[in-house]
Amino acid sequence: METPAETFARDEFSLTRWTFADAGAVQAAVSGSGAHLADWVPWAAGGYTDEDAAAFLRLTRENWETGRAYEWAIRVDGSLVGAVGAMTRDGGVEIGYWLARAFTGRGLITRAVTLVADDAFRRGAEYVEIRHDEANVRSGAVPARLGFSVVRKEPEDSGDLPPMCSGVKQVWRKERP
Repeated sequence: METPAETFARDEFSLTRWTFADAGAVQAAVSGSGAHLADWVPWAAGGYTDEDAAAFLRLTRENWETGRAYEWAIRVDGSLVGAVGAMTRDGGVEIGYWLARAFTGRGLITRAVTLVADDAFRRGAEYVEIRHDEANVRSGAVPARLGFSVVRKEPEDSGDLPPMCSGVKQVWRKERP
C-alpha cells in the first residue's frame, strides 16, 4: 500500500502527522485526561511524562518511515485533542484512537476513523479492524455506527489490565466496499 497523506482536514477538525514539536501538547493532553484514559489504556496509567511523550513521538516517526503504522494528531482549532492511527496488518489495517476527555461526545473520533478507514481502503486495504475492551462501550459505539461487524472476541494479551477493562478484546471488522 502507498503512504497516506500527512494531513486531512474536515469541518472543524484536522488530522496531522505527529512531529517532535508536538511533545508538550501530547504530554498535556494525556496528562489532562488522567483517569479518563488510564481507565482503558495502560500507557496513560501512573502519569504521562515528557519522556513518555518523546518516546511516543520517536515511535510514531519510526512506524511511519517503516510503514508499520501511520498516526495522526486530532486537532480542533489547531489544539491537540486526541489521536488516531492505522497499524498495518496482513492485507489490511487496524485503527486505534483516543480522545481527551473534554472533547468526547462530539463525533470527532467517528469522523476521524471514517477519514482513516476510507483512506486505507483507497490505498488498497482489504479490511479495517478496530479492537477495544468489550467493557469500553463508548469505544465500541464508533465501529458500530460505521457499519463494522463484530468478528470475534479474544483474551487481552497483556498482563496488567487497566482498572475498567474486562480482559476481553472485541474485534470489529469492515471489508473493502
